[in-house]
Amino acid sequence: MKINSLIAMKRQKTKMKLPLFILIIIVWSNQIVAQNGITIKNKDFLTIGDKIEIQSEILNENRILNIYLPNSYSKKSLKKYPVIYLLDGSINEDFIHISGLVQFGSFSWINMIPESIVVGIANIDRKRDFTFPTSVKKHKKEFPTTGKSEKFINFIKNELQPFIDKNYRTDSIKTIIGQSLGGLLATEILFKNPNLFNNYIIISPSLWWDNESLLKYIPKEYTSKKSIFIAVGKEGKIMENEAEKLYKKLQSANKMNTELYFEFFEKQNHADVLHLAIYNAFEKIFNEQKE
Repeated sequence: MKINSLIAMKRQKTKMKLPLFILIIIVWSNQIVAQNGITIKNKDFLTIGDKIEIQSEILNENRILNIYLPNSYSKKSLKKYPVIYLLDGSINEDFIHISGLVQFGSFSWINMIPESIVVGIANIDRKRDFTFPTSVKKHKKEFPTTGKSEKFINFIKNELQPFIDKNYRTDSIKTIIGQSLGGLLATEILFKNPNLFNNYIIISPSLWWDNESLLKYIPKEYTSKKSIFIAVGKEGKIMENEAEKLYKKLQSANKMNTELYFEFFEKQNHADVLHLAIYNAFEKIFNEQKE
């Protein structure tokens, strides 16, 4: 009987405390609203484009695409847009800040870059997708899944680009952005499948891969007009020398249909060179194309 009475008393106390606690919270909340003069009238999602999951038969896996759409993009419009393909295009990688650069550069009062669609290719295994096979034992050990770039390039050519062109209003101008291992892949595409893109933005390319074998490769000929921007920061002799070697290799080809740019960012390193480099790339490439 005593135990039951104690339980009943505790339950009664709890019932008395709970409404009082809620009342205090309500009063406190009302005071904050009254003091600040702000109440939430509506809350919705902030959207800058599409997030799409596609199934790739070539890669035998599903891939996420983050797609930025320009302010003027509308289903009622007939306007077509150039497309910027961004490697390392996950939300927590480079997609948001590069899309911001594209938006800023395309404001009418800036007019640095045409309004463009950005296709961020989210990563699953960038070491696998961005590297070609290597004979270097150290690289094989450190990158056990390595060597599938040919398949990834095939995915871009035969699945991704056709999908984007079919589902979005695109024009014929295509740009690729790649940094580090992404820069290695962008260089490989330029050398082996140059007609996949009109503009190549190659930042801090990891051309040390496979003992710099890509720098010894004879690039495939192309007749279409190209703009190529290469940049590197203060990243050590190996990275700096390789980026310059790539520039000199392309410069020696002396192609009349190619605009070639190179920049060394003395105050930036591998971690922070990308944003400033891409801003400069947009400024040079698209201003040249406007003239």
